[in-house]
Amino acid sequence: MTPDDLLTRFHTQIRLADKDAAPGFVVEHDGPVHRTYPADAGAPGAMVECPQGLGEDPGHWIARQVEFFTSRGQEVEWKTYGYDEPADLQARLVAAGFVAQDPEVVLLGRCADLVHDVTLPDGVRLSTPSSERDWDRVGRLVKAVWGREGVDIAQALRAEQQARPDLMATSVVEDLETGEAVSYAILRMTEGTQFCGLWGGSTLPSWRRRGLYRALVSHRASMALERGYPLARVDTSPDSRPILLRLGLHPVADTRPYVLVAS
Repeated sequence: MTPDDLLTRFHTQIRLADKDAAPGFVVEHDGPVHRTYPADAGAPGAMVECPQGLGEDPGHWIARQVEFFTSRGQEVEWKTYGYDEPADLQARLVAAGFVAQDPEVVLLGRCADLVHDVTLPDGVRLSTPSSERDWDRVGRLVKAVWGREGVDIAQALRAEQQARPDLMATSVVEDLETGEAVSYAILRMTEGTQFCGLWGGSTLPSWRRRGLYRALVSHRASMALERGYPLARVDTSPDSRPILLRLGLHPVADTRPYVLVAS
């Protein structure tokens, strides 16, 4: 399976079909723009993208999204990919008031290539959070790694998991001595597609470079295969990318979010 084939499947099965929407989100098209957002304007997760480009008048469609979400008082992320049209989309978004976030690279590939023998270091174990105390530990971990924004994202993902536990699973590596979570990650299965997503990878700095991320990748890939999802997608940072490339995933597109903050 070539990178071009993988990208075609991702574009068709995920982007064109609006499969990134969380359970209960509004899904609609405004001309060439695909919008997914929570009905509660105060909730996080609103996103727009243009998988088929913006046509002959991109400024018109960008302005409509600014007006729509500003009128709702709702923060929104415009998810861009390197192959989106127009070619100057990102510059147009900045001119319209969107703020660029960190760039990432989309990696795609077979879950089977991610499954490998991993031995966790002494003193830790793999677990699944179930109690409020467990989730409090996850909250402390993501706050230590990402700050308050990480906690908000983790809470939104937990709510999504509660709504569709058949499509999302959380895995944690915990310190046996302290009981604290030291690494955390999400598996999200995309219903009606071949793809799962590997999200939320967070490891305390003192526990990095000890194989925890690789172990969570392998564990989640195994779960995905058991549930009938043969392909994996990951939006990667410079930290995770080298590991996943060595395991056999393929870079298919640059991606970068642009955020319009509610005023």
